[in-house]
Amino acid sequence: MVKKAFITGITGQDGSYLAEFLLHKGYQVHGLVRRSSTFNRERIDHLYLDPHDPKTSFFLHYGDLSDSEALSKIIHTIRPDEIYNLAAQSHVRVSFEMPEYTSNVTGLGTCRLLEAVRSCNYPAKIYQASSSEMFGASPPPQDEQAPFHPRSPYACAKLYSYWMAKNYREGYNLFASNGILFNHESPRRGENFVTRKITLSIARILAGKDRYLYLGNLDAKRDWGYAPDYIKSMWKILQHGQADDFVIGTGETHSVREFLENAFSYADLDLEDHVKIDPAYFRPTEVETLISNPEKARAALDWKPSVKFAELVKIMIDADLRRIGLESLGEGDAILEKYPEKFWSGD
Repeated sequence: MVKKAFITGITGQDGSYLAEFLLHKGYQVHGLVRRSSTFNRERIDHLYLDPHDPKTSFFLHYGDLSDSEALSKIIHTIRPDEIYNLAAQSHVRVSFEMPEYTSNVTGLGTCRLLEAVRSCNYPAKIYQASSSEMFGASPPPQDEQAPFHPRSPYACAKLYSYWMAKNYREGYNLFASNGILFNHESPRRGENFVTRKITLSIARILAGKDRYLYLGNLDAKRDWGYAPDYIKSMWKILQHGQADDFVIGTGETHSVREFLENAFSYADLDLEDHVKIDPAYFRPTEVETLISNPEKARAALDWKPSVKFAELVKIMIDADLRRIGLESLGEGDAILEKYPEKFWSGD
């Protein structure tokens, strides 16, 4: 029997990579998309076939995490084997401007999804996309036993979702697992996230379209990995023998300044000539340092990252140079050629 997967947030970075990965494995993939007068499906356009085409295994359904009835109807109709809840208002800085919306979608949306599965009385395995931001001010390194200390509305909403998944697991025996993923980036990262903002700005500077890049706190430290590596961990978490919670990361930390220096060095640009600090990009409460301890995932899931920090920077810059119409510098492309699995090769 062909396995069915249902992905919320399928148009995002993680959702698009996960859809590719599962299709590569022979799944029938269903995705949740919000109805809009304009399409925002660039990341999944290459996967789409007319639903009437007998060859297609990829289907999209209109709905929203704020609509419990729609979620129940979709789950009852699809009857998926696996559900990956990736949808969220996921920008931390924006969550300070839109705390109620962030709480409704990122937090309560998970409750609606879990309740839809419970009320349908269908034994789907559920992956809840939790976040390293939940640790916030907790002393690093952070593993599954580290205390949570969220420092943003986004992190608070994710923490609510984390505990709801655990409660539905313990109270209703649902197979609901949390993947606590640390920062993971790629050429498909949203343009308003700091890593992608840096690499796209470099491409625009080299193309003569921009002169300056405006950033906030350069001293914040994060555990950065390559998104397609992390997609594999999501799948492995649901193949594990029992529902559980896992920290996923590289075990290394680098500051925004380090990412910036690596990126400008690779592009042979002087960052002092192009980078300016704008206080508007500082958060009201900052998370200073996030470093994962992913030993549990390495032992139980046989998962480990393959792309290193400096390689990630080059991969993203080369992709943005091509996207803007310039020739890539080549090293990032060469890095990807080393890896046998190319389910992400659409970048």
